[in-house]
Amino acid sequence: MSPAHLLLALAVVIVWGTNFVVIKLGLAEFPPLLFATLRFALSFLPWLLFVKRPPVAWRWLVGNGVFLGFGMFGLLFIAMRADITPGVASLVVQTQAFFTIGLSMLLLGERLRGFQAAGLALCVAGMAVLFAHTDASLTVRGLILTLGAGLSWAVANLIAKRAGRIDMLGFMVWSSLFAVPPLLLASLVFEGPQRIGEALAQANWIGWSAAFWQGAANTLFGYGAWNWLLARYPAATVSPLSLLVPVFGMLAAALAYGEPLPAWKLGACALLLAGLAVIALWPRIGAWLGRATARA
Repeated sequence: MSPAHLLLALAVVIVWGTNFVVIKLGLAEFPPLLFATLRFALSFLPWLLFVKRPPVAWRWLVGNGVFLGFGMFGLLFIAMRADITPGVASLVVQTQAFFTIGLSMLLLGERLRGFQAAGLALCVAGMAVLFAHTDASLTVRGLILTLGAGLSWAVANLIAKRAGRIDMLGFMVWSSLFAVPPLLLASLVFEGPQRIGEALAQANWIGWSAAFWQGAANTLFGYGAWNWLLARYPAATVSPLSLLVPVFGMLAAALAYGEPLPAWKLGACALLLAGLAVIALWPRIGAWLGRATARA
């Protein structure tokens, strides 16, 4: 991955990591399914009027909208309402990286290279430390919902990859259109028209700002840039970078909500960083060593 593209990926994971604090602010004003509906409504309105539909089959737009919108964020927002804290959620949902790599190998025939396997092993070790020591509020329901969100995100990653090298901003705008109907229907059924009306009428500027941030920064920039990278690099190169999200998520949660940062948590983050460094930098290091050996 080129340095410029690596910086783009890092910008995305910083936005995603700090976003878990923003999600918590939004969920204080809106019920979870309504908040997810607003997120994707603000991802295509008013942008749909200015952004052309990309030349891609409708099934990819529908699939991405349903799995990313209803599957990932519907489940994640329900979990974060009361069953999982922002820092822990930012960790558990990153199981998508392993789901994505596994599905890519199974369905797309991608192969894992040696240095990628080594880097992933370090990342798995870091994740294992975090899982083993998690002492924040986490229910079985919250864990299952967030794992389901991670799997849904992985499926959306593969859909975006199959869509190919297209205008990913347009892809996200138009696929967001198909996230809204199932989310709105679920909100009407499970949260009810009265609760929806009260939330829309009583929400303060913080809630609306959180919803706008979800639509503009997190969805259009974040997933647009991420899908753009997935169309250009193997999933085993791109997806592990998302494992940095818990690092920024836990730091943001510590600053905003006082979630603790004990030594074991920092050590686990160091393992994640080491694994990602191997995956991202080893090809360049190997090439440099090869040139140095040839000159010698």
